[in-house]
Amino acid sequence: MKRPVLFIDRDGTLIKEPADEQIDSFEKLEFYPKVFQYLSKIAKELNFEIVMITNQDGLGTEVYPEDTFWPVHNFVIKTFEAEGVVFKEQFIDRTFAKDNAPTRKPNTGLLTKYFSEPYDLKNSFVIGDRLTDVELAKNLGAKGIFINDNTNLGTDEVTVNNTELEALIALETNDWEAIYKFLKTTERVGSIERNTNETKIKIDINLDGTGKSNIATGIAFFDHMLDQIARHGQLDLNIKVDGDLEVDEHHTIEDTAIALGEVFATTLGNKLGIERYGFSLPMDDCLAQVGIDFGGRNWLVWEAEFKREMIGKMPTEMFYHFFKSFTDGAKCNLNIKVEGTNEHHKIEAIFKAFAKAIKMAVKQDVEKMILPSTKGML
Repeated sequence: MKRPVLFIDRDGTLIKEPADEQIDSFEKLEFYPKVFQYLSKIAKELNFEIVMITNQDGLGTEVYPEDTFWPVHNFVIKTFEAEGVVFKEQFIDRTFAKDNAPTRKPNTGLLTKYFSEPYDLKNSFVIGDRLTDVELAKNLGAKGIFINDNTNLGTDEVTVNNTELEALIALETNDWEAIYKFLKTTERVGSIERNTNETKIKIDINLDGTGKSNIATGIAFFDHMLDQIARHGQLDLNIKVDGDLEVDEHHTIEDTAIALGEVFATTLGNKLGIERYGFSLPMDDCLAQVGIDFGGRNWLVWEAEFKREMIGKMPTEMFYHFFKSFTDGAKCNLNIKVEGTNEHHKIEAIFKAFAKAIKMAVKQDVEKMILPSTKGML
């Protein structure tokens, strides 16, 4: 699973920055208010890899000798470690602004490893007190959290206009509590592309959406059922499928279910705070019961029989296959049971109950960000 990153500036963000912009003695060291309390909660509760990225002009030259830098810096690092905040990497650029080095923020020369498969830059953030930090977010394809203390904003090194920068700022604040609350409640969005010789699938999902959907699989009844997931699960869902329908419906339905399950698994992330379980739903003559558990193990119990071979242009034998494929992709447990006489109502009731179960299970209690398991992992 791709992991998002917090790229955090040092001076003016983790510690206060003095007028001369050099923290070269312990007398100048002052930690940013509330940074320990809330950055430690971010490290413990959220799924970010934490990285420090800082410009230290002329470090190692006569204007900024190393023996005045490292004692304070190492003390800062050890103090954060004692509070549960471990920086996976520390990137320190020593050049001057006039050098225009590719390694100096807002350039990304020190951060090339993050442009690779293990990292989710789209859902990553740069946190800093200068507009160059916001521009770094732009260059990484991430978002910016701007700590605005109205001091030195670094406008002399910015290469894009203010309108562009404003669009990149996801949060402007000078309060680490606000940063923590923002990151904790950020929308859970995800996407997946799955291409084979038989199907080409693209899915975008927002687990905290409002029920909007745009679905096109080439099978109208299947589209109708997937729309139930979005509408009644109150999540936003875009699905585009190009499948080999000239052969039959099997590959399109199966591969869509696999991809949908996988994007659920990745978007749920570390699952902190979710309800985990979730529905019994009547529809005229039918009663559908769907129990779900995003517990990390795939299993399907299916108690549903259909007397018709097709509903619309969707084979009824593919209903079981859809949910089985979803459980494999999402690594979840599903128990599905339906009673009734009308075949259309039965499967629609199942999909609606499935959506309601998902809504219950993925609901997040932001005041209690704990893992709902005694095992310590899901």
